Amino acid sequence: MNILDENIPKPQRQLLEARRQAVKQIGVNIGHKGMLDEAIIPLLLTLRHPTFFSRDSDFYKRDLCHNDYCLVHLAVQKSESALFIRRLLRHPAFKTRADRMGKVIRVSRAGISFWRRHQSKEDHVEWE
Repeated sequence: MNILDENIPKPQRQLLEARRQAVKQIGVNIGHKGMLDEAIIPLLLTLRHPTFFSRDSDFYKRDLCHNDYCLVHLAVQKSESALFIRRLLRHPAFKTRADRMGKVIRVSRAGISFWRRHQSKEDHVEWE
């Protein structure tokens, strides 16, 4: 399940839906409007292996790694959110849900940086 933070613009969510990408958005069809960041992690833990996409850099912290979810910080322009979500979900290293679980990921034009659970150094992969 792919979950979008409230800070992903509605037109970007609609682009993903138009491309048949299954997504739910905080405040639209999951959680509630104005949901605090502190309440998002407990919500994710009630879902089955979600990948959460946000533009909030507070979600890119190594200590947030958990085997039951994936967090993705989109360090791109608001208008590029859908494009980079789709690029990440098609990238060979992150294509399946199993590939993403336990990771905290930062997506940027330069590439993909990520933390894994129980790992002391940040990894980086290039776009393909």
